[in-house]
Amino acid sequence: MQLQPSSIVILGAGLMGRLLAVELARQGHAVEVFDSGGPAAEHAAAPIAAAMLAPLAESAVTEPGVVRMGQYSLPRWREMLAALAQPVFFQQEGTLIVWHRQDATEAHRLQRLLETTQTTIPDLPTLQVLDSAGVAAAEPTLAHRFTQGLYLPGEGQLDNRQLLAALAHAMDRLQVRCHWHSPRDPGEFSPGSTGQADWLLDCRGLGARGQWRALRGVRGEVVRLHAPEVTLRRPTRVVHPRYPIYIAPKEDHLFVIGATEIESNDLSPASVRSTLELLSAAYAVHTGFAEARIVEIATQCRPTLPDNLPAVRQPRPRVLEVNGLYRHGFMIAPAMLDVVLELMATGQSPLATRFDLALPTGDDSRALP
Repeated sequence: MQLQPSSIVILGAGLMGRLLAVELARQGHAVEVFDSGGPAAEHAAAPIAAAMLAPLAESAVTEPGVVRMGQYSLPRWREMLAALAQPVFFQQEGTLIVWHRQDATEAHRLQRLLETTQTTIPDLPTLQVLDSAGVAAAEPTLAHRFTQGLYLPGEGQLDNRQLLAALAHAMDRLQVRCHWHSPRDPGEFSPGSTGQADWLLDCRGLGARGQWRALRGVRGEVVRLHAPEVTLRRPTRVVHPRYPIYIAPKEDHLFVIGATEIESNDLSPASVRSTLELLSAAYAVHTGFAEARIVEIATQCRPTLPDNLPAVRQPRPRVLEVNGLYRHGFMIAPAMLDVVLELMATGQSPLATRFDLALPTGDDSRALP
């Protein structure tokens, strides 16, 4: 069931704001978007991400509901990307997890966690335990570097910046009214009143802290490298005593490397320590990274709620707030999109129940300091 033709205001044009704007405009609604940044989404968390779609891998740090959202979202991404006029790199070749000998204990703990997830969610593709030959078959360039590994079939990734550009292009084609560099506050709107839009959707991430006071920033630091001498077929995660490091290969030998999670709203440049750890981990995986060129070292803070889980909140009639996507934004965004569409159309969401997704109303406990 689709929402009757309406006028809709969206605050925030990061990942969720753009997905909602495009889908709602495609359904025939009049959509208006306000954002503090520009078409490049420079104030959002979305450009500073690896955009890995890895529900089983992420189950080590999140709840089953989020894993189910990620599993649901994989085929939805294929559908949505196919409808965009501009191409977006998308790959579904699984995830490889490897470790050095000294980290075997931590790796075995991770394996047990993933196996527990598969017991809880049996429709996930079964992980495969690899010996040295299996690692070499999965990633020939890693032959003789790692003697053990895990392969998680079916997981994927996309190019986040290509996607943001393609969504901006789609908004333009669909005649979405975009007000760039024009931040607005929800209190300025009274949806449903005379002369006002029918709906207000707040997707501002950390920009919504004035209304959703429990939001906090979790800082991430990401390095982008151009490494013509390195070839990796799929995202590779390296078990690390402090945090798992990921290497996500994009097109044209571009690699996104990250891992750091720091409880902070600090947006200053990356620290020397974090940068050295990321670069040394990449070099330990493949010596070809020694001759790579550093394209960018970037930082951003992810919008996160106290339980590290996403939520959709209705503080007043015809107003929905979507937030708390934390580190799982790209993995779960299509699921969040469809939940919001259900709520707008019927006031209920069977998908939210399936995903254990919180749907609080008003200033509930998740909104308190």
